[in-house]
Amino acid sequence: MKVKRTRSTGNVFSDLGFPKAQAESLKVRSDLLIDLQQAISKRKLKQAEVAKILGVTQPRVSDLMRGRLELFSIDTLVNLLGRLGIEVKFTLKPRHRRRAQVAERRA
Repeated sequence: MKVKRTRSTGNVFSDLGFPKAQAESLKVRSDLLIDLQQAISKRKLKQAEVAKILGVTQPRVSDLMRGRLELFSIDTLVNLLGRLGIEVKFTLKPRHRRRAQVAERRA
């Protein structure tokens, strides 16, 4: 049996068929959420301790740690990272980088 492979776009949400704008938002939110989870895990704190540091309830920390992405906006995740002392910087780049490179090669 031959398996058909499709090259990833680098954004699993786009690969799953979400509209481009929504896929980009989901990707940013998921990256921020993962960074937040890792920062919390590295500190080896209990959820109640994390809740106090973040200024949220323990159930909200539980939602974070369970990856409930739909419950958190980009703004909220950036603010929570800031409360942990983590500075967030975004890098902006053109979407169609591959097409531009192909066009340069043809010229």
